[in-house]
Amino acid sequence: MAEVVVIQGGQYEDARGKLIFFNDFDMKEVRRFYVIEHPDISLVRAWQGHKKEKKWFCVLKGSFKVVLIKPDDWNNPSEDLKAEEFTLKDESNKILYIPGNFANGLKALEPKSKIMIFSSFTIDESSKDNHRFDQKMWYDWK
Repeated sequence: MAEVVVIQGGQYEDARGKLIFFNDFDMKEVRRFYVIEHPDISLVRAWQGHKKEKKWFCVLKGSFKVVLIKPDDWNNPSEDLKAEEFTLKDESNKILYIPGNFANGLKALEPKSKIMIFSSFTIDESSKDNHRFDQKMWYDWK
């Protein structure tokens, strides 16, 4: 996969409760995962990018706006790059796959939203492939 992909999950409900599943999410490349919780909708986490590391985003509670940029130069990217927006909600049962060569930012759309992020790199590998940019570049988060 070299492009951004939305993986649709599903759900099944009966008297025992609800089962949410992602049968099309192939986890063979996943090395670790973590959860981010935004207590309110004012926080923005942007921009963090990776040339090689792959990530998968799945909302556990609430909703998030995830915005992607494909830097044209990792040391001095253009300021007029086009952003690609995705809105992920817990009830939509979707995973957003982001390959390498993207920078991402995210913002909760509801208080106390939680998002789980799966990574193809260990924390040590990720730190060597980490590129950060000013959150005011490329996108108006208001």
